[in-house]
Formats: sequence, C-alpha cells, structure tokens
Amino acid sequence: MEGVYDGFVSRYLNRHISRPIARALTHTPLTPNQVSFISLAVAIGSFLGFVYGQYIVGALLAQASSIVDGVDGDLARAKKMTSAFGGFLDAILDRYADAIILLGLTVWAAKSVGADLEVYVWITGFLALSGSFLVTYTRARIDHVPRNFFDKGITSAASRDVRLLLIMVGALTGQGFATLIVLAVLANMVVVLRLLSARRALAGT
Repeated sequence: MEGVYDGFVSRYLNRHISRPIARALTHTPLTPNQVSFISLAVAIGSFLGFVYGQYIVGALLAQASSIVDGVDGDLARAKKMTSAFGGFLDAILDRYADAIILLGLTVWAAKSVGADLEVYVWITGFLALSGSFLVTYTRARIDHVPRNFFDKGITSAASRDVRLLLIMVGALTGQGFATLIVLAVLANMVVVLRLLSARRALAGT
C-alpha cells in the first residue's frame, strides 16, 4: 500500500484479490500490522526463490507480496483499526520488501549472464532500486500541492504495484536483466518527470 493511492494494477487487479482476503480475515485475531509483516515475509520468499534459481517462484511471490500488501489496508478499514503508525510501519516495510525483491532479481540476473556482463547487471540493479525508492520519496516529499499530484498520467507510471507486476512478468519470461533495465529506465524517467512537474507547480511558493 503506497500511501492511500491505488495504482492502476492495484485498482484493476490486486484489489479484486486483496479485498476478499481481508473480508475473510475480518473475524480472525490477525491485525493489519501483522499482515504488513506477512507481506514482507512473502517478499523474502521471493528473494530466496530468485537467489536459488527458482525464478518462477520468485516472480509469483513478488506479485503475491504486492497483493498481500493491499490486505493490511483493507483489513484495517474493515476492522476500524486504521492508524497513523500503521501507515508509517507499512511504508517502511514496503521499502524493505522492494529492496529485497530487487536484490534477489539482481542476483538471479547476474547469474544468468556471462561474467563480462555481470557488473552491468549490478549497476542496473542499483539504478532500478534507487529509482524505485525515489519514486516513493518524491511522492512523500511534495508539499504545497494536493496529495494526489503525482497520481495521474505518466508521473504515476512507476508506482509500486506496476513495478512488482513488471518484475513478475519479466521474471516469468526468464528475462531478469531486461526486466532490471525496464525498471531502471521507467523509475528514473518518472523521477525526472516529477522533478519537472514539481518545479512548475512549486514555482513562487
């Protein structure tokens, strides 16, 4: 859950799965914060899948982590347990999940190419991770404009739900390095576009 914003993938795919799961969990002792940790655990499973060469497992668990990440917010609303700390905790755990999934993807991709390309895989993985974090950071740091300023159009194209879906699709096709390239280009392009949009919007403030 990236703030209160649902990206395209969350809105039209993930929520159709996460909401029924949340409804089923409403009458259990499970708390939204515990679900946030479960989402991180699924992300760690994705990492292990990639590291041990089980890239289909890694791909599916990356997307599963994205879906479970939506359950905590749905469950919090259903149980009337929404809190500022819960949102803060979820955001922190999401960043750890992003990092560990991308690290696993990078390790797998590096093993899949020749030694002469390995260094380029690691550089691309770093750029993908940096761009992913900056996409989230730019949204968190924009001030003096509506909270949904970056939630429409091209500046929303690298939201977390989109990035994790790309990881699943790319990994399922066995294209680890290509997936990292797409993520690095897309995320950093969106960061640049957000900088330009913010410059215009914040001029004179």
